[in-house]
Amino acid sequence: MALPELRLRAPCPGLLSLPWERPLAEWQATEVPLRDVAVGPSRHLVRFVEADGELWALKDLPERIARREYGVLRHLEDECLPAVRPAGLVLQPAHDTAVLVTRYLSGSWQYRRLIMRLPPNQPRQRARLFDGMISLLVELHRHGVFWGDCSLANTLFMRDGQVLQAYLVDAETSEIHAQLSDGQREHDLTILVENVAAGMIDLATRLERPPEIVPQLIDEVTALPDRYRALWDALHATPVFAYDDRYRVEGAVRELNELGFAVDEVALQPVDRGRARLQVTVGDRNFHRARLARLTGLEVGEGQAKILLGDLRAHQEWMRRRTGTEVPERVAARSWVDTCLTPGAAAAHEALGGVGSEIQAYCDLLEVRWLLSERAGADVGSDAARAALGGRAPTDSAAKTAVADAPTGEGGPDEDAGDEA
Repeated sequence: MALPELRLRAPCPGLLSLPWERPLAEWQATEVPLRDVAVGPSRHLVRFVEADGELWALKDLPERIARREYGVLRHLEDECLPAVRPAGLVLQPAHDTAVLVTRYLSGSWQYRRLIMRLPPNQPRQRARLFDGMISLLVELHRHGVFWGDCSLANTLFMRDGQVLQAYLVDAETSEIHAQLSDGQREHDLTILVENVAAGMIDLATRLERPPEIVPQLIDEVTALPDRYRALWDALHATPVFAYDDRYRVEGAVRELNELGFAVDEVALQPVDRGRARLQVTVGDRNFHRARLARLTGLEVGEGQAKILLGDLRAHQEWMRRRTGTEVPERVAARSWVDTCLTPGAAAAHEALGGVGSEIQAYCDLLEVRWLLSERAGADVGSDAARAALGGRAPTDSAAKTAVADAPTGEGGPDEDAGDEA
């Protein structure tokens, strides 16, 4: 019998000792630390193993497809794109198959879990999910990645501040190019619309949603190409304006920064009659997280960083009013971490029963506090926000609405599973 060929990027004892010489379908929970994790529909067998203190997703595939997907996932990792991380590839020639090993995306949610938590009349929350998918597709296309099977079932979502970050979890049909043509991008977008519409309608039917929600879902999904093109155009626009109107450069850079993109280079190219064309080279979507990291050393998500920087600016302004002098940003940052973030994140995390991360809990606290204060017409303070965050708010409709508008908590292996298929 031909022995399996192992290629493990995490050569841990637990992974190495798994019975790779046998087909994945024959592994038994009595001898292998299998974890029962629910997954959505899959063309291939997917199983989860707990080894070396981590959870791993194992997918049984034909060798050719497994090699292809492993290579694509390695490329996505090298480009720092949001996708599951490949941990290994095991070829099993004796069984004419292979096993792709990926790291379980801790804290992730399937779209089913997200939608099931929402009442049918919450299009704003569905919009967050769709925004996450569109952002993911734009990022892939910017880096020359043709997905080929964009769908909700092949995507995982993670809370990042008050946005949902989408992650690719299936790259079987993906292709890597130096640059995508407009036709390739439109084809991928067409696939996304068809798959997302089918997935949403199927889920609505299984959840026995009111029939009138189906036309609403179709309208929301058919609007996705416009959202995609708006984001794509914002990143690739080359406006022409009078050379003396160079103040417009700052506005263009600020707009990109607000979207989370760092700007690598700005070029003004003269055209005719005193006019110039602006071309902006955009880097990764980490503008706010990079700035927060420079000020505090914290490594957080882009959406979380945007919220935290707003809280830091408010603290800096409070220090300025208190001292009567301008406060350097780095001085304010040190004070903010010690007096606001550290104790506030711990308290918010405790209010949520220890669910999710402390950083996300603090972001949720800030969001709930803002929403409650908007409805009250005055700052309600952190104590009221923590009470609402932990479900201990009084029977006040505004408080209930605020918490509903800012859903808290993160998924995990015990609550939900990733579609690693």
